[in-house]
Amino acid sequence: MSNRAKGYLMVIFAAIFWGLSGTVAQFLFQHKGFDAAWLVTMRLIIAGIILLVFASHDSTQSIFTIWRSPRNGYSLLVFGIMGMVGVQYTYFASIQEGNAAVATLLQYLAPMIIMLYVISVARKLPSIIEAIALLLALTGIFLLVTNGTIQGLSVSKAALIWGILSAVALAFYTLYPARLLAQFGSATVIGWAMLIGGIVLSVFRAPWEMEGQVWSFSVLLCVAFIIFFGTLLAFYLYLDSLRYLRATETSMLATAEPLAAVIASVIWLQTSFGFYEMLGGLCIMTTVIILAIPQEKKNIELSPSLKQKSDPHSL
Repeated sequence: MSNRAKGYLMVIFAAIFWGLSGTVAQFLFQHKGFDAAWLVTMRLIIAGIILLVFASHDSTQSIFTIWRSPRNGYSLLVFGIMGMVGVQYTYFASIQEGNAAVATLLQYLAPMIIMLYVISVARKLPSIIEAIALLLALTGIFLLVTNGTIQGLSVSKAALIWGILSAVALAFYTLYPARLLAQFGSATVIGWAMLIGGIVLSVFRAPWEMEGQVWSFSVLLCVAFIIFFGTLLAFYLYLDSLRYLRATETSMLATAEPLAAVIASVIWLQTSFGFYEMLGGLCIMTTVIILAIPQEKKNIELSPSLKQKSDPHSL
């Protein structure tokens, strides 16, 4: 197998794992009494510890080096609380209030938000391509949340608000840690951010409080899938694929995530997903693809943390 083929498979499997982890979370929320805060707390703490163990063996410098500078420590705290907790909790809260398919598609508005941020910083009008992408994104949102009619929303207002907030959080999560990632590497930075985020969130939702949750062997497998496949393995596959593929290629291939979420939600959980919702999702995915190429031409380099949903999707 060529290196490029290996890279394609890596990013596609990473996207599928992210998409499926959202659907598995939806199952736990709707049928097993779980809530977003508890699941995110457990996911961040366990994945963060494992990732730091991995980084300690794989990195040339100590994982504690990042804390020696007050500036770096402060930036890491901000990223862990506002970035990691922000993107993880809002995404899972959107799933809890709605479904994985809509939540994942709404989060994919992040590239458009990044584009608007870059345009505002540069103080310029959007190009024709950027304007088309913005129009497509707005059309996609309308079709996705209204199912093509202005008479009402096809998803709850809470799911819509959390989903849009997750896109904003993902934009921040993508742009903010660029300096830390370049200096200390993805595994160390993301590992610490996960652990910090999990510890902070545990103050509000203790991981040992599990009232109302229905546990069984299959439920344990679902939680393990979200942590190990939807977080750790997806993160590793996506980042390692960047050794063989360009950022543009990985961005476009990662659009398999919402596709996986939609298919799994419809087939497994019988989620309703009509023609106009599919058309809206297609508009949003087209926006991502359109924006991927201009970003590389303009040297607007997105950080490798874009899809740690933990997941994405992982994010």
